[in-house]
Amino acid sequence: MIVAGFGFRSRATLASLQAALMAAQEGLPPVTHLATAADKAPALTPLAEALGLPIATIEDEAIRTATTRTASPTSQKARGTGSMAEAAAMAAIGPGARLIRPRRISPDRLATCAIAAQNHFQGTHE
Repeated sequence: MIVAGFGFRSRATLASLQAALMAAQEGLPPVTHLATAADKAPALTPLAEALGLPIATIEDEAIRTATTRTASPTSQKARGTGSMAEAAAMAAIGPGARLIRPRRISPDRLATCAIAAQNHFQGTHE
């Protein structure tokens, strides 16, 4: 299981989400799932449909308790985590999750994406 976690502003477009995913996924195998906060899932649906991937919806408590490498003050204030994208990816995997790509930001700065996998995955690590 390889999960792309997303954080994004309400005005993020499909192009914003695609750009963030492309930046995060560069050099890695394809993701198998997308993940975001439960209240943001409807906005991620067009990307999931375009890619034919399921969305893991992450509850607020799991977001707040997930370990992140990034420490964004904006994300901390809004969601109680250093990175919504990293927290969503890690929480979707659950125990044994490993962040294989810290958050990447779309060029328009409206979306972030991070990639996590199960601990046994042997991909690129930054």
